[in-house]
Amino acid sequence: MSILFNQHTIGVATRSEAEAFLAANPEIAFIDILYNPMSGPPRGKRIRPHELLAVYGHGRYLPGSITVVDMTGADCEATGLVWEDGDADRLAKPAPNTLFKAPWLGEDVAQCVLSLYELDGAKNELDPRHVLQRVLNRFAADGLTPDVACELEFYLCDQRFEGQPASLPLSPVTGHKPIGHEVYGLRELDDYMPYLRDLYAAAAAQDLPIEAAISEFAPGQLEIGLAHRADALRVADEAVMFKRLVKGCAVAHGMEATFMAKPFEGRAGNGQHLHVSVLNKAGHNIFASEDPQGTPALRHAIAGMQQLLPAGMAIFAPNQNSYRRFVGNSYAPVAATWGVNNRTVGLRVTAGPPESRHVEHRVCGADANPYLALATMLAGVHYGLTHQLDPSPAITGDGYAQAHKAPVALAKNWFNAVDTFAASEVIKDYLGARFQAMFTTLKRTEQDRYFAHVPIVDYEWCFRNA
Repeated sequence: MSILFNQHTIGVATRSEAEAFLAANPEIAFIDILYNPMSGPPRGKRIRPHELLAVYGHGRYLPGSITVVDMTGADCEATGLVWEDGDADRLAKPAPNTLFKAPWLGEDVAQCVLSLYELDGAKNELDPRHVLQRVLNRFAADGLTPDVACELEFYLCDQRFEGQPASLPLSPVTGHKPIGHEVYGLRELDDYMPYLRDLYAAAAAQDLPIEAAISEFAPGQLEIGLAHRADALRVADEAVMFKRLVKGCAVAHGMEATFMAKPFEGRAGNGQHLHVSVLNKAGHNIFASEDPQGTPALRHAIAGMQQLLPAGMAIFAPNQNSYRRFVGNSYAPVAATWGVNNRTVGLRVTAGPPESRHVEHRVCGADANPYLALATMLAGVHYGLTHQLDPSPAITGDGYAQAHKAPVALAKNWFNAVDTFAASEVIKDYLGARFQAMFTTLKRTEQDRYFAHVPIVDYEWCFRNA
């Protein structure tokens, strides 16, 4: 894992980038400006071309409360960023190299990604992009650069949802409805080739380095990875752009795509597999070794990731539904174990030549915010390297049967995860005390709102039987 990417992408885009884009694309009539708050789903505005140069010059004002809205977009008053703050504006500025056409919305639509700043120019501490940059600065101070990649699993579903359990769509090619697992099935890819063809064309239009499409371990489930880069911030930008693209192309084809962690009972959940190695100043992978278990540095990194997994679960599994994914023998990990070329553990050292030696972090769900997921994983890597921690023994064979050998226990539920996150001094150190406090407040607010609803299963179990 040694592909380098221009580091000037970390910062603010210039007005000249917008000028060049508009000159090259005179047909553009609308531009979506996207901000990713803590909860993940992008929010923003749809502006006109004459407004774009001002965004790329001065910026665009957005209410500070936007960064702490819940998954449904509702305000989180307990943060103090709504009424007590007067719902005051912050200044949003575009990220470099994120201004592209959005062809699934039409040939006259484009989009760009934003970061949030205080009015005095300081980085907003709650902006997930800046939280990730904060962690990357720790590596840079040590002369190190993480090289990372993101693989995302998702389901294609029928659009007729209306509050009922999701269902799988008929193939637009054959009319066939997915039934079996058909893992790595080529006919399953054939069935959705019109969608995939448009998806790959849209990715090319956005310069997104997406790779192979795989029919995953459930009917209607796909996995597509993005190329690795020695620029974690860019990887996260590309991941959020990719998620929007996947969803947008699905809607254009009469379907819905979901990155929900566990949309179907009895079927595999959606993971967000994060890959990581670390480069030194010379660009050499410090994990590279003829030994499949890697170098001491790789094992230190694994130990750090293991130690931070309990506190990081609130980030890796941010919703109540997220915890339904962690089921034995489902290809989702259930413990903070590690092993070599083993998909039954939480942290997998992948197969491959020595120079490609890296770790696949398999715990994170596809519903997690990519910026925060990468920040938390990398915090564990840096913590392990800095303190030269040693991991537990590598697991060989069935990791599910050996989950009890993990050095730490993962959170079993949403409440435990948020409490552990809130109490972690390592999280506070790496992600920031204010971010830790506000994210905790947001998640506890979401918990109150979620459990205020009475789900249908309560009636099925208790209405007649209680």
